Amino acid sequence: MTLPNIITIDGPAGSGKSSVCSALARELGYLFVDTGAFYRAVTLAAIRISVEADEAQIVELAKRSNFDISKDRYDDDVYTIWLNGEDVTSAVRSVEVEACVSQVSAMPKVREVLNEKYRQLAKRGKVIMAGRDIGTVVLPDADLKIYLDASPEVRAGRRVKQRQATGQPADYAAILANLKERDSIDSQRSVAPLRRPEDAVYLDTDDLDIEGVVSKIKQLVAAWQPRTQPNTEVE
Repeated sequence: MTLPNIITIDGPAGSGKSSVCSALARELGYLFVDTGAFYRAVTLAAIRISVEADEAQIVELAKRSNFDISKDRYDDDVYTIWLNGEDVTSAVRSVEVEACVSQVSAMPKVREVLNEKYRQLAKRGKVIMAGRDIGTVVLPDADLKIYLDASPEVRAGRRVKQRQATGQPADYAAILANLKERDSIDSQRSVAPLRRPEDAVYLDTDDLDIEGVVSKIKQLVAAWQPRTQPNTEVE
């Protein structure tokens, strides 16, 4: 079976991209590159030296930092993200990072730096890359594009469960408000706003668990042909 070399999965915060992509990468033998995790890593690095609001310094920080992601330590729905050789998989999901990551990811020069790093990672082949603008900006010529979506309420509920599982604070109302704010920032920013690629398969995950979403996408991968596919709705 011929598999797509590069799969992009875009969608709003909390739509299940990380969990779904981790499972897919594990089952299909792909490398999962979660671009949101890299923005979180930059944000973490900026917080550590107290420059999270200074774009110029964050750009330089992003340029000189070494980011990587590996598939050798999967644990249910978690990948391993590395910052200068340090495992920061848990640290990048802290409340402090959550509060600042949208502002950092909206910085045009920061995005330029990281986008180039993502393109280099994609050259490894057999890559699943997730984010907000992967199919539209970072890898517009990807073989298979998917757009995952879910209502803010469903996404907030998922985030609560995720945090509770790791012992972090989980206030549903606060998380819901934060997700709505992030949706507004991500969709209205002037540079690479969140939007569905015209040639992406749309998948609403409100009524699907992770296994259901993974099953749907595996069907799409199995049916993929090395030709441009028409835009499709998955019911």
